[in-house]
Amino acid sequence: MLKAGDKAPKFELDSDSGKKLGPGSFPGKHVVVYFYPRDNTPGCTREAQAFAAHAKDFAKAGAVVLGISKDSVTSHCGFRDKYKLTFPLLSDPDLKVHKAFGAYGEKVMYGKKVLGTIRSTFVLDPTGKVQHAYPSVKVDGHAEAVLAELGDSSAGAKSAKPTTKSAPRPSPKSATKAKPKKAAAKAKPKR
Repeated sequence: MLKAGDKAPKFELDSDSGKKLGPGSFPGKHVVVYFYPRDNTPGCTREAQAFAAHAKDFAKAGAVVLGISKDSVTSHCGFRDKYKLTFPLLSDPDLKVHKAFGAYGEKVMYGKKVLGTIRSTFVLDPTGKVQHAYPSVKVDGHAEAVLAELGDSSAGAKSAKPTTKSAPRPSPKSATKAKPKKAAAKAKPKR
């Protein structure tokens, strides 16, 4: 499986929009590539809905989300419409992209080892390098964790700068007024 620092393979796949898309379709953006087993299954639906619910937040962080499974474009269109998903769904029926990222292989399902899609997410920086890798994803809270990591690292200095609204400094007048009150309170005699 790819890890942080690896160069991601270049790819383009058929999408629910009718166009071939890949990370190169979004120059200058961070691209969140997440692999999921199947449209319309409970875990995959919750994961897709969470990414869709935060679509505006991902856009503010300068990122786009791409969901990839081996399902057909027709299946993706039905899944998108049923759950009002707002990001591209890409079809990888021969699993080439899954395998290139390490998102297909042996996993344990219901106590048995099987071959299948390994639910995983990769955040690619604008140069196509893996910035974060999330192997064997647990669905609940995952989209929020990806967004938090993306916000911490991709926004860089912008997110690190304090703003006057979130971190106001007291004016010299208010600081001067506060000191005499403290001094007066300390000067009261004990009873």
